[in-house]
Amino acid sequence: MNRKTAFEELSVRLENKSLIQNSLAVEAIMRKLAVYLQEDIELWGLAGLLHNIDQEKVDGDLQRKGLVGAEILEGLNVNPTIIYAIKAHNPKLGIQRRRRIDKALFCAIPLADLLKACMLSLPEKKLDEMDPQYVTDMFYDYSFKSQEIDREKISSCEDIGLSLGAFIEMGLSALQEISDELTK
Repeated sequence: MNRKTAFEELSVRLENKSLIQNSLAVEAIMRKLAVYLQEDIELWGLAGLLHNIDQEKVDGDLQRKGLVGAEILEGLNVNPTIIYAIKAHNPKLGIQRRRRIDKALFCAIPLADLLKACMLSLPEKKLDEMDPQYVTDMFYDYSFKSQEIDREKISSCEDIGLSLGAFIEMGLSALQEISDELTK
């Protein structure tokens, strides 16, 4: 499946603009990680883009999140590596994160949430106003969106060989590169 088709399939299944923006953000982070880690950029990008494909269908049911997505993606003949990574990102399913793509998706999703929360905390609410130090400061400020930000998952970036600082810097750079797409 190519990126254009993947985005069309995602858009058909998601009405919530915020979920689509989150998918684009995670895609950007995954692509940036793939470049850095010398992995398959398209494969990693598609995993990030499609991770939310079942979000509205499962309506918050974490026992089904990822499984329903896998069914949808299998029906679309998506690469099994992507399907596995999407299932493995939900800890409730108990699926081991074996490959770097699985581990990267697991930590990229909450990083996208942290970056969005940081952006919304700024007066102008723009990504280009942020720097990695601000995001790092907010990461360690446990009064900042503490229930919504899964710091433990973000910190698992070490499982793919990245320090927290490098991961934040890479993620922020990825979102700044697509900031126009995220504000549509």
